[in-house]
Amino acid sequence: MIFERNAGILLHPTSLPGKFGIGDLGPEAFNFINFLEHAGQKLWQVLPLGPTGYGDSPYQCLSAFAGNPLLISPEKLFEDGFLTKEQIDKTPELNPYQVDFGKIINYKKELFLQAFNAFKINSKGLKEEFENFSNEQTDWLEDFSFFMALKDFHSGTPWNKWEKGLVEREQGIMKEWRGKLSDQILYQKFIQFIFFKQWKEVKIYANKKGIKIIGDVPIFIAYDSADLWANKELFTVDKSGKLQSVAGVPPDYFSETGQLWGNPLYKWEQMEKNDFEWWRRRVDTLLKFIDIIRIDHFRGFDAYWEIPGDAPNAITGKWVKAPGEKLFNSLKNHFGELPIIAEDLGVITKSVEALRDQFDFPGMKILQFAFGTGMENKFLPHNYILNCCVYTGSHDNDTTRAYFEKAKEQDNDIFEHARKYLAYDGNDFTAELIRTAYASVANTVLIPMQDILNLGSEARMNFPSKLGGNWSWRFTWDQVQPELANYYKYLSLLYERPPKHKLETEIDVQ
Repeated sequence: MIFERNAGILLHPTSLPGKFGIGDLGPEAFNFINFLEHAGQKLWQVLPLGPTGYGDSPYQCLSAFAGNPLLISPEKLFEDGFLTKEQIDKTPELNPYQVDFGKIINYKKELFLQAFNAFKINSKGLKEEFENFSNEQTDWLEDFSFFMALKDFHSGTPWNKWEKGLVEREQGIMKEWRGKLSDQILYQKFIQFIFFKQWKEVKIYANKKGIKIIGDVPIFIAYDSADLWANKELFTVDKSGKLQSVAGVPPDYFSETGQLWGNPLYKWEQMEKNDFEWWRRRVDTLLKFIDIIRIDHFRGFDAYWEIPGDAPNAITGKWVKAPGEKLFNSLKNHFGELPIIAEDLGVITKSVEALRDQFDFPGMKILQFAFGTGMENKFLPHNYILNCCVYTGSHDNDTTRAYFEKAKEQDNDIFEHARKYLAYDGNDFTAELIRTAYASVANTVLIPMQDILNLGSEARMNFPSKLGGNWSWRFTWDQVQPELANYYKYLSLLYERPPKHKLETEIDVQ
């Protein structure tokens, strides 16, 4: 799909301000949408919104379909009558700048149990809506709710460590446990109902403001997920959960042993038998709640690095062809033109590019990768095509300010090349790189909120090789200068994002 010329901001909802220790879908989400509107932005990229497991990464979710309970707003639960003012006012001491996941998980679970008990006593007129949601989402909701109830009962232990009858989903054992955990299963359904109710309100508000939501899809599922436990026949595990092969990337310049991700791979031949039903359900669910899908590790749809399940590293893997063309044709037949952005970073082959271009999926350009002797020419703006998305950096990169500060100290070649290319002798490389992105021919510009605020390494969202401490950054409104929205509105108008004929109103940009 060819996207219209637009601009937007990349921000995971956990990074929103608020008094509950983590950004959520309450008033501050609506305030951020108002900021986007005032700043002339038409896109909000939110990254994955699924329930996170060990490591708190939204790219390793307990479900490819469910929502993250930590994003549920206590204030919205109060508005619906499921929490009292006293309950939401009684908050522990929480850091407004960083998410303490351990503390937040326990605190919010206590609130949600109180809300669930109130819902059971009086549904406040939402019983029919709850039942409709449960029926509409039953394809994934039944398995997920049961999975989470079992996981809580087993103190968070991965599903392959449960009793054999549960691991292998023996019918009699499953029935027995469903009865035993019926209330806990109902609780999980309630939590998902509330999440999607609140998220729907956020999305409707954004769409009314002319803002589209971009949501991320990790190509692979997590091992410890309801998806694998309930659909082992579709993934590279046996019935006891033993991995037969896993995902990763081969050895390269950055790693002599490659990267062993450990995610199960798809049994593509099995998926083809029913015209990729699992993927069609996944996309159908996504398109009900977001407007545009960004697919992570897009190259895996052309070919993937298959590693033996018991391998100690990625060296012994091999490239295996994937049925990407068949899959996307199936999705196109069912959903029409696909609003997909392809994450095509890294070593990309001609066949990956051909698959991307066959379906008119815009690829990604990262400006931080453009400068220095080891640069990738395709990331320099004079090599852009219209149908692409340009970022200053991504959630896996350092902030742009920190990147150039370190480059000036450690690798002056990068700094000097950027200075000459941009014809810029000032100190604020972040603002200049953002302006360059806006001025480019790329139809889509997406800037991380950390770069909008020109923050340093303290605001980095994720460090892929680092265990712990990731995904915790939050901003506060006192970091947003009063003139910031007007400046980005000015950039949007100056560089026609969107084109002038699409604008309904303009502000004085002098």
